Amino acid sequence: MPNWAPQLLLLLAFLSYKTTLHVAAKQWPVLGSSTRFYDFKVQTRRITKLCETKNVVTINGMFPGPVVYAQEGDRVIVKVTNETPHNATIHWHGIQQKLSCWFDGPAYITQCPIQTGHSFVYNFTLVNQKGTLLWHAHFSWLRATVYGAIIIYPKNGVHYPFKLPRAEHIIILGEYWLKDAIELEKATLAGGGPTFPADAYTINGCPGPNYNCSANDVYKIHVVAGKTYLLRIINAALNTEHFFTIANHKLTIVEADAEYTKPFYVDRLMIAPGQTMNVLVKADQPIGKYSMAMGPYMSARNVSFRKTPAIGFFQYKGTTPNGFAFSAQLPSFNDNFAVMRVMDGLRSLNTNKVPLEIDRKLFFTIGLNVEKCHSPNPKKSCRGPHGGVLAASINNISFISPNISLLQNYYYNAINGHFTEDFPAAPSKPYDFVNGAPNNSPHDTQSARGTRTMVLEYGTRVQLILQDTGTVTTENHPIHLHGYSFHVVGYGTGNYNPNKAKLNLIDPPYMNTIGVPVGGWAAIRFVADNPGVWFMHCHLEIHMSWGLSMAFIVKNGKGASETLPPPPADLPKC
Repeated sequence: MPNWAPQLLLLLAFLSYKTTLHVAAKQWPVLGSSTRFYDFKVQTRRITKLCETKNVVTINGMFPGPVVYAQEGDRVIVKVTNETPHNATIHWHGIQQKLSCWFDGPAYITQCPIQTGHSFVYNFTLVNQKGTLLWHAHFSWLRATVYGAIIIYPKNGVHYPFKLPRAEHIIILGEYWLKDAIELEKATLAGGGPTFPADAYTINGCPGPNYNCSANDVYKIHVVAGKTYLLRIINAALNTEHFFTIANHKLTIVEADAEYTKPFYVDRLMIAPGQTMNVLVKADQPIGKYSMAMGPYMSARNVSFRKTPAIGFFQYKGTTPNGFAFSAQLPSFNDNFAVMRVMDGLRSLNTNKVPLEIDRKLFFTIGLNVEKCHSPNPKKSCRGPHGGVLAASINNISFISPNISLLQNYYYNAINGHFTEDFPAAPSKPYDFVNGAPNNSPHDTQSARGTRTMVLEYGTRVQLILQDTGTVTTENHPIHLHGYSFHVVGYGTGNYNPNKAKLNLIDPPYMNTIGVPVGGWAAIRFVADNPGVWFMHCHLEIHMSWGLSMAFIVKNGKGASETLPPPPADLPKC
C-alpha cells in the first residue's frame, strides 16, 4: 500500500461523514493490515440550536465528531491537540487496548489530562476486534458534545455473517444542553441534588421537528424500496438511556458492542449510553416518509427528564419532500418489558469463549446514596432527598477521583497514599438489597469514600455479580468495564440467588457495557489477561460524578506478551 493511502482514506472518510454519515456498500474502503493516522484537534465552535447560539467543545469543529475508520488488526494512531481552555482526554470506548493501557483515556485513571496547548498521541492496535464502537471525551462532562463513531471492518476476504446490505448508516443518539457542559457538572455537584434534564435529544446532532427552531435540523436516511440497510446505532448520550424505533419497520439486531449476535427481530430497542447495536432494516413498506424516533427510558423514581422525542426520517426514494410522515410509536418511558425483550434475544454468534471454571467470585452492589449535609448554606448546597447530598457507590463505597494518574503511580510503585488496593469483593453484610436495605432513605444512607482499587492476578477467571439496590431508588445502571469485553451469562429481577439463577454458558452476549436491570442483577464473566489499571463505572455521567465507579489493577503475567510496556514519552503531566 502506498504511503499516502492512509491519508487518502482519512480524507474520504471525512468527506463521507460530512455529507451523509453513510457509506454505500460498493464504496466501502478496501483496507489492508496497516496503520491509520488521525489528527484530532479539540476546538471550540459556535453552533446554533434550539433558537440559541453557543460555544461547544468539538473535535475538528465537527458535531458529532469525525468517524475513525479502520480494519481488524490495524494499528491506529491519533494525535490529539487541545486548543480549548479546558483539560481533555479521549477514551476509545470498547477498544480492549491489549498491552496499551496507557492509551485508554480516562482522566486520572490511565493518564493525566491533556492541558491547554498540549498534545498526546494515542497509539493502539485493534486485536481481534471488528464492528461498531465509539470514542468520546473522558474529562468532566465534555462528552456531551465530544464524541464520534469507530467503525472497524473485517479483515480482507472475511464477510459479514449476513447478506451484504445496500448501504450502511451511522446513527448516534445524544443529548444537548444550552448550558455549558463543564458548568453543568459543577452546578449539579454544587447543588447536591439531581442534575438538569437535557434541553433536547438528538439523532446525529439533530433534534428534529418536535423542538423549537428545529424543523430543518433533522437527520434523514434516503432509501430505495426493497433494499436492506445496515444501521450502526450508538448511544453517546450523557445521562439518559433511550428507546429507538422506525415507524412500521422491523429492526434485525445482528451485533451488540462490536460482537456479532444471532439475528432476531424487534420493533424497538433500548440502548444505554456507551452501548452500540447494528441492525438491519429492510425498506419493505409503501413508498413514503417514516419517522425514526429516539425517546427516554427512565427506570428511576422521582427523577425529572426530557420527554420530547428526537425525530429523524427514513425516507423512500420517490417520496414527496414535504409529504406526510408516518409516526413512530415509542414505548412508555418506564417500559421495563420492552428492555427485557431486547436482552432476552441477545445471543452471541460465537459460542466457545465462556470461562467455565472460575477463580474469583465477586459481588458488587450498585446504587445511590444520600450523604449528610455539612454545608452552612443547605438550601443552596443540599438539594438531595431529605436535605442531604446525593452520591452513588459500588459496595457502598463512593469513588474519589484522584489528582494523579493511577496507572502511572501503580507502574512506578509510587502509591504514596493516592489510592489503596483494598476494594471489597462483596458488601460488608448481606441484606435484602432491592426491597429492604437497612439504610433506606431517610435513614442513614451514607457511603464510605475513597480511591480504592482491586488487584487481580494475571489470568484470573472472574465472575462478577452486579446487584442493583433500593437504598434511594432502584434503577437500570449501564455499567462499563474498560479494557475488556465480558460474557453476560445471566440477569434477572430481584436479589441474585445462586441456587435459582439460570446462567447461559453456551452463547451469552459478549459486551463492554451492560444495563443492570432495575431492581435486579446481571452476571458477567471475563479473564483478566490484559495488564493495567482498568476503570469500571456507570455510564450515566451524573452517577460517575457521584462516585459509582472503581478500578481493577491487573498484574503482569510472564514474558513480554503478558507485560505492560513502559509509558510513552509524551504522556501528559498533571
